[in-house]
Amino acid sequence: MLQFLIRRLSGAVVIMFLIGAFTFFLFYTIPQDFAQLSCGKNCSPENIAVIRQNLGLDKPITTQFWEFMMGIVSGRDFPQGHCSAPCLGVSFSSGDFVWDSIMDRFPLTLSLTLGGLVIFLLFGLGTGLMAAWKRGTALDKVVSGSSMVLSSFQIYFLGPIVLSILVYNTGWLDFPKYVSFTENPAEWFVGMLIPWAVMATIFTAQYTRMARSTMIEQLQEEHVRTARAKGMRQSYVFFRYAWRGSLIPIVTIIGMDLSALLSGAVVTEFTFDLAGIGRLAVNGSLTKDLPLTMGVMLFGAFFILILNIVVDLAYAYIDPRVRLA
Repeated sequence: MLQFLIRRLSGAVVIMFLIGAFTFFLFYTIPQDFAQLSCGKNCSPENIAVIRQNLGLDKPITTQFWEFMMGIVSGRDFPQGHCSAPCLGVSFSSGDFVWDSIMDRFPLTLSLTLGGLVIFLLFGLGTGLMAAWKRGTALDKVVSGSSMVLSSFQIYFLGPIVLSILVYNTGWLDFPKYVSFTENPAEWFVGMLIPWAVMATIFTAQYTRMARSTMIEQLQEEHVRTARAKGMRQSYVFFRYAWRGSLIPIVTIIGMDLSALLSGAVVTEFTFDLAGIGRLAVNGSLTKDLPLTMGVMLFGAFFILILNIVVDLAYAYIDPRVRLA
C-alpha cells in the first residue's frame, strides 16, 4: 500500500509539472502583449515597460517558466510583496496574488460541492437501491421513469424555473448568496439551499439510474445466487454481498463528479450569480490572464489527481479481490 501511494504521488507530481508546462507555453503562443492587457488601452509605452519588468515579462520564456514553477514550491518576490508558497503568480488584470484569489473563492465552491454531494448521494443511492429491491413493481417503474426525465434536465434550464417559483413569484426564499459558515450557519444553509436543490435534482436522477443498474447486475452474480441458495435472508444478501459489489462503478463516478465540481461548477455559479472557482476561471480566460488561468487549471488538476488516488484506494477497501501492486 505504501509503495502504491509513493508511486502514485510521484506520478501526480510529474503530471502536474507537465500540465503546468503545457499550459504555460500554450498561452505564450497567443499574439498578445500581456503588459498591455494589464495596463489598459490608454497606457503610455513607459508604463507598459515598467509593468513588463515588474511582471517579469522582459525575461526569456524559459526563465519565466522556471520562476513560476519554483514559486509554487518556495514562493517568489514581487513588487507587491512576497508571495508565499504555493505561489501561482500575480494576476495580470487585478494585480492580486493568484493563490489568494483562488482561496477567496474556494469556500463557496466547496460549500456548493459538499452540500450538493451529500444530498444527491443520499437520495440518489437510496432511490436506486429501492428500485432494485422492488424491481419490476410500480415503484420501480415510477423511480426509473422519473430519473430518466430528470437526468435530461440541465442546471441552466431548471435553475431559472426554481428561482421563478421560490424567489420571484412566491418570495419563500431569498436569491442565493454565499455567507461563510463560521459567520452565520443558518444564512449559509438558506443561501445555498436553492443551488443544492437544483444540483441534487439532476445528479440524484443520474445516481438513481446508476445504483439501480449496478445493483441489478450484482444480484445476478454467482456468489449472490449461492448465498441465496444457502438460505440467507434476502436483506442480508442484498446489502452484504450485492450492495458492496455495486459500489465500485459508483465510487468511480463520485470521484469524477467531485473533482469536476471542486474545480469549479461553472454553469451552476453563473446560473445563480455565485462568485466561485468556476467564475474565476471564466474571467481569467476572457481577460487572457495567464497566471490566473494557469493557477485555476493547476488547482483543478490537483483535485482530479488526488481524487483518482483516493478512488483507487477505495477499490481495495470495497472489494478485497482488488490488490494494489
